[in-house]
Amino acid sequence: MKEDEHLIEALGKTRILVRNGKVVEIGEPKIDYCPLFDKYRGIKEITPEAAKENIEFRIKDFGMCTPQRILKMKDFLSFGVSETLGTLLQDNIIDCAVIVSEGCGTVIITDPEMVQGMAGRISAFLSTSPIKEIIDKIGPKNVLNAENAEIDQIKGVLKAIKMGYKNIAVSVISTQDAKKLREIEKEHKDINIYIFAAHVSEMSKKDAESLFDSADVITGCASKYIREVGEKRNVFKAGASIPIYGVSEAGEKFLKRRIEKIGGLKQKKDAKIPKPLI
Repeated sequence: MKEDEHLIEALGKTRILVRNGKVVEIGEPKIDYCPLFDKYRGIKEITPEAAKENIEFRIKDFGMCTPQRILKMKDFLSFGVSETLGTLLQDNIIDCAVIVSEGCGTVIITDPEMVQGMAGRISAFLSTSPIKEIIDKIGPKNVLNAENAEIDQIKGVLKAIKMGYKNIAVSVISTQDAKKLREIEKEHKDINIYIFAAHVSEMSKKDAESLFDSADVITGCASKYIREVGEKRNVFKAGASIPIYGVSEAGEKFLKRRIEKIGGLKQKKDAKIPKPLI
C-alpha cells in the first residue's frame, strides 16, 4: 500500500494535500466566493486559510481521509448530485452509482445513504490512497481497485456492467469520460448509463458544449461556459446560485423527482453566485 495521501480540489478549486489525516500543503484558490460555503459554513471569502480550516473541519467532523470515516449520512444539501443519486437508488430507478471517494477511489454503491455520506460532503479527489477500514465497510468487491484506490470512472462502469448492473449512474468531471461512456453504452444494448457531471469550473467552451451533448445532469459550479451553454440550449434548470441542468429527458426526470421528494425548490430572485465565474 502506498503512503496515506489524498489530493483534493476543494473550495474555490484550491488544491489541498492531506497526509496521515493532516493538511500538509495548500494552494491558491481560483474562486473568491461560493454561495454554498457562505450559506453552510459562513465563509465570506475563500482564502488558503479558509480552505485549510474547512478541510480540517471535515476531517474532525466526519473523519474525512481517516480510518474513522463516517460513510452513511442523511441528506446534506437538499438538492445536489449525491442527493439526487440517493433518491434514484431509493426509488429503484438506478441499480447502482459509480462514484469517487477518498480511501477507496472509484466504487460501486447501491446504498442511498452511503452515496450521500461518501460523495455529499467531499470535494473532487484527484488522487487518493487505500484506507483499509473504509474499503472493508464498502466491501472490497465493490471497489475498483482495493490495492491502490484507483480513480477511473470508465473502468468503474465496466466493472458495474460485469457485476450485472443494468441501470448505472456515474459521476464524471471530464467531457472525455462522458463521451467514452456514451460509446460503452452503445456497445451494450441492454445497459443504460446515466452521466452526472460535477466539478466543471474552468472548463473550456468547447468542452462545455460537448458535455451538454453527452451528460444527463450537469452542475453549474462556478463555470462560466456551462452556465452560458445551459442558457443557450434552453434545457431544464433547477436552482439559481449553483444551477443544476437536466440535459437529457432522463436527467430532467431525475431532477424533478428529487425536487418533488423535498417538496419543491424555493425560487430566489436575487440569488448570489460564485465569484469570479471561471
